[in-house]
Amino acid sequence: MNIEKLHNFKLDFAQAKAIQIQLAKKLVIEDGVEMSKLETIAGCDVAFDKKSNTAFGAVVLLSYPELEVFRTITGTAPIRFPYVPGYLSFRELEVLVSLFEAIDERLDLVLVDGQGIAHPRGIGLASHLGLFLGIPTIGCAKSRLVGEHEGIGPHKGGAVPIFYDSKCVGMLLRTRDNVKPMYISPGHLISIESAADLALACTTRFRMPEPTRQAHIAVTKYKRSCMQ
Repeated sequence: MNIEKLHNFKLDFAQAKAIQIQLAKKLVIEDGVEMSKLETIAGCDVAFDKKSNTAFGAVVLLSYPELEVFRTITGTAPIRFPYVPGYLSFRELEVLVSLFEAIDERLDLVLVDGQGIAHPRGIGLASHLGLFLGIPTIGCAKSRLVGEHEGIGPHKGGAVPIFYDSKCVGMLLRTRDNVKPMYISPGHLISIESAADLALACTTRFRMPEPTRQAHIAVTKYKRSCMQ
């Protein structure tokens, strides 16, 4: 893939914060994808090993709407940034960008295990990655970083908006009956409504959407094989 290198990864906190503020202004929270034209969806996830200071990444490619994995790309990168909530993309992006660079296939959409615009400065991992890739991205998080929401019904498909600073930044989405919901927020080039609709369309019988679930499985196996 042709990826725009927006910055390097040797940064301090002040530089990282300035980059987030600058890049957040470039995000487009409007649909850049049509569901009827989706063919290839990617999911990505990152794991870490503190002892070796290593980030392990996995990107899986799935056909849509079948949601069948047909390619998996894995790799490592050094951890250059400490663990601080709100700055996790600076720990995870380097390895993910290197993996996406190795992809020749056309990607229509990327689902990310992390936040989109539901973030203190409006630019979580999914949004940050979306700007590097220039394609639609969705943040699919298992926990809340910012925002407030009302209660949600117990059945799959139920959804309520998440508000932060008086703005809607995503949807709390029930992806499985009577199971904890997911926090879905647009990353880049997609609307809040479409982000929730597509996350649900990519969910089978598990809590996590299939692209991020498969990426989690892949990176867990890859890390284990590297640590043996």
